[in-house]
Amino acid sequence: MTASNSQEWKAQQYDTAMSFVSKYGESVLELLAPQPGERILDLGCGTGDLAAELARRGAVPEGIDVSASMIEEARVKYPGLPFAVADATAYRSERRFDGVFSNAALHWVKPPEAAVETVRQALRTGGRFAAEFGGKGNIAAIAGAVAAELAGLGIDAQARNPWYYPSIGEYTTLLEAHGFRVAGAWHFDRPTPLAGGENGLRLWIDTFAAFFFAGFDAGVKERALQAIEERLRPQLYKDGQWTADYVRIRVLAYREE
Repeated sequence: MTASNSQEWKAQQYDTAMSFVSKYGESVLELLAPQPGERILDLGCGTGDLAAELARRGAVPEGIDVSASMIEEARVKYPGLPFAVADATAYRSERRFDGVFSNAALHWVKPPEAAVETVRQALRTGGRFAAEFGGKGNIAAIAGAVAAELAGLGIDAQARNPWYYPSIGEYTTLLEAHGFRVAGAWHFDRPTPLAGGENGLRLWIDTFAAFFFAGFDAGVKERALQAIEERLRPQLYKDGQWTADYVRIRVLAYREE
């Protein structure tokens, strides 16, 4: 993950229960089309699986993530690759990269303008940026159920919400304002099955959205989770499987100057 926020990352849980994150990210690598010898910055590298895939394809990756636990796990898994704890809104390097790659990370980064400027500064002129992250409408059902339940407890969920889910128009305009030529942009639904069976939704919440329940005692939190499950069950649960209502943005852009 990338910019600072109130989320506390459980790296091993992320690696096991949420392994779909890296799996889906492999198709974004095809968009990047890394070539042997190219220097690639993996922005929001998590536990390093896609940086390792970049290396297997002959590229020279460097991974950064704001989460120290994620970077620690990446270094254990892939000791031969360079990983660093860094904030996507502030990272700067003396080196210039042929490409910047980011998967399932930029929706955690505010302000987005700072992240785009980080990408621009990292790239050589003509270098490319390939990314996928949550787009407008992402997890609308889940977020709506959480907000409704918290509202009943007198809590404004939006005040606790760190996510940034732009439309294509918003994000491509932002890229162009920072000196990028946008070669392609896509906005698409991707319903995503969750691991964990009956507990899949609460496992997802525990991994990605625990901040909504900060300060709750155990009993209040359990009742809230049960109520959220019941709100969402008709829409997102079928045959013992929870499915998250993911909507993604994918972009390919080039630094012009």
